[in-house]
Amino acid sequence: MTAAGPARITRSSLMRLSRRLEQVEKGAALLEKRRDALVVQLFARVRPSIDARRGIEQQAALAYRALADALATSGRSDLGAFAWPSRDLQITLPYPAPPTLVRGTAARALVPGQFDPAAEKAALAFERLLETVLATAPEEFAIRQLGRALARTVRQVNVLEQRVAVDLARARVHVRRTLDEREREEAVRLRRIAARERR
Repeated sequence: MTAAGPARITRSSLMRLSRRLEQVEKGAALLEKRRDALVVQLFARVRPSIDARRGIEQQAALAYRALADALATSGRSDLGAFAWPSRDLQITLPYPAPPTLVRGTAARALVPGQFDPAAEKAALAFERLLETVLATAPEEFAIRQLGRALARTVRQVNVLEQRVAVDLARARVHVRRTLDEREREEAVRLRRIAARERR
């Protein structure tokens, strides 16, 4: 049986099944090479990504420590005023270079000495954190795409090797056995006819 239904029991169908099985095996071998190449690419990108995540964790720890200091010295209401003017960020992936987000005192429209230095330090730390996250985003995006491509390729290899090839091999065995059985029956019939003629 194949996915298209029962195979016809002829020599040509046997040859067709053999050719199709050979094609499936070649396709599976090509997909296995693609899978191996994707694995190599993925592992080559994972180590720098892990290091980048560590950098993000370190910057986040610095930023939250600075925020705790700023809250302790200025309070929540003063920090809310310090955050003005707010700005909207619209970012689409992939992008050629991460945007610059760190603002100076002039960009925040602040008078020097208006706010506690701890608040400015916290704002700067969070802007650097966001820049770090955005700098690593394209690589993370690429890793996710590689992971999806790898998962799809693994599924395709499994379907070809464990379903399509197995079904074709079974159908080929069935056709071959049936043809061999027919040949034996034909040989027996011809021997009987020859024996009758000799009598």
